[in-house]
Amino acid sequence: MTRRNWSENVAYRSPVLHEPASVEQLCEVLAGASAAKALGTRHCFHDIADQPDGAQVSVAGLPGEVVVDHEAMTASVPAGWSYGRVADALEAEGVALHNLGSLPHISVAGATATATHGSGDTNPILSAAVVGMELVDASGTLRRVDAGDPVLGALAVGLGAFGIITRLTLAVEPSYTVWQDMYLAPAWDALLGDLDAVMGSAYSVNLHAGFSEPTLRLIWRKCRVDAGTARPDTLAGAPLLDPATLPPSVDRTEVGPVGPWSRRLAHFRLDGVPSAGGDELQSEYFVARRHAVDAIEAMRRIGDRVDPHLRGTEIRTVAADDLWISPTGGEDVLSIGLTWKKHPAEVEALLAPIEDALAPFDVRVHPGKLFAMGAETFRERVARYDDFVDAVHAWDPDGVFANPYLRRIGVW
Repeated sequence: MTRRNWSENVAYRSPVLHEPASVEQLCEVLAGASAAKALGTRHCFHDIADQPDGAQVSVAGLPGEVVVDHEAMTASVPAGWSYGRVADALEAEGVALHNLGSLPHISVAGATATATHGSGDTNPILSAAVVGMELVDASGTLRRVDAGDPVLGALAVGLGAFGIITRLTLAVEPSYTVWQDMYLAPAWDALLGDLDAVMGSAYSVNLHAGFSEPTLRLIWRKCRVDAGTARPDTLAGAPLLDPATLPPSVDRTEVGPVGPWSRRLAHFRLDGVPSAGGDELQSEYFVARRHAVDAIEAMRRIGDRVDPHLRGTEIRTVAADDLWISPTGGEDVLSIGLTWKKHPAEVEALLAPIEDALAPFDVRVHPGKLFAMGAETFRERVARYDDFVDAVHAWDPDGVFANPYLRRIGVW
């Protein structure tokens, strides 16, 4: 049977899938492999996880548990576990992560390797919490990289280029509680005129919209109780939604009542259907925070072309990090996430015009989502591309983990 990604727009060409039941079996698989690639929860929208020249390898079946070091405030977690599963285990230990992505269904290794993020002026991408890693390299050797090793800055957003990750060590903090608010239909002009204040009004703020519409759809705020965040009746002129007026949902995390971070920071419940259930495509673009308003206005100018193929956009802020090829490396950013209708040809035709519209702002791309950007531009836009390539070749001199995706962005 043909294996496909979550949205089924990619058919993997790898002829075999290995599902080792132990790290020892994984080492044996890679020791004898000429070409291999990790397959996670398949939430990327292109062929980053494909290996047409050899095997895909899943670590979902590896045994493991979450181990918290309360003195060091770190947690060692299985790479193949979903963020939702890890979050519940951490909450049971009284500790928390700094943030979660929109979907708790994604694996920790896959999400961090592709720079997945949540929102919040002070919140970096999920990979910024990585302070250690265990992975099996191209020779079949289990290796450990800790925070003192500078190459961790490459491996934390590693695009699957260094090996098959088995465990990650993440920085944690004491558990906290969160409530969620929604504000309905703010006008674009009011929102953009006060964008910094709106995005800084809570721990995590998300804007949902279509670009050609006269108003946004909503402002979604996630507020930490320990921060003493205010709950104004209006925000950017938009009224606070009464949660009782929301239709019942078995998929969305609860709006209104206070709850643990593990059940509030994601948009979707782990036991529910995420996003559009895979009936979608996605792209995401990042611009420096100082260009936020101009970049949104550039997207609004082409909204009539974009919106017919768009389910919606989610606009977020993300704090800077120092990871080598992170799209948020070196500077706080605004992210523009596009959830498309499943119109592959039309979406593909729109990617280059969108990137052209955002080019004046040195736009960067989400490496796990659809983009048209070529290798040279990709190289120019991230902080330490050449260092990253050198590290990949040092770890994997024979290109066991090379694949078409890595060749397209110039790593091989």
